[in-house]
Amino acid sequence: MKRQLASFAIAGATGFVVDAGILYIALAFGLGPFWGRAISYLCAIFTTWVINRTITFRPTGQRGLLAEFGHYLAATSIGAVANYGVYSAAILMLPHAAWAPLVAVAAGVGVGMVFNFVAAKFWVFRHREG
Repeated sequence: MKRQLASFAIAGATGFVVDAGILYIALAFGLGPFWGRAISYLCAIFTTWVINRTITFRPTGQRGLLAEFGHYLAATSIGAVANYGVYSAAILMLPHAAWAPLVAVAAGVGVGMVFNFVAAKFWVFRHREG
């Protein structure tokens, strides 16, 4: 379990970089902090799914890719709501500064991380050894 937690944390850190990076690109293109975050979050979820399915939880081939990704999206949906809610509240409360979206993303990610690990381990990837 320690190996899985460490690997999940690495996947999460990578997802955070993707999330924040895509958000800042979206902001540069004028999408705004809410639409930009919706897009960046989906990119981060896809990134973490790929890492978690290939490294964190060993593959067994018992479920198709699309079905597994669908389960991953469903499992992380409650974490996503909490994540986006905290992010949105932070965006509305923080000053309009270049660093504010990064802080808001970090706050949102922190809230969703624990739930997402439990959901991934015990529902999405429960058929895998680790």
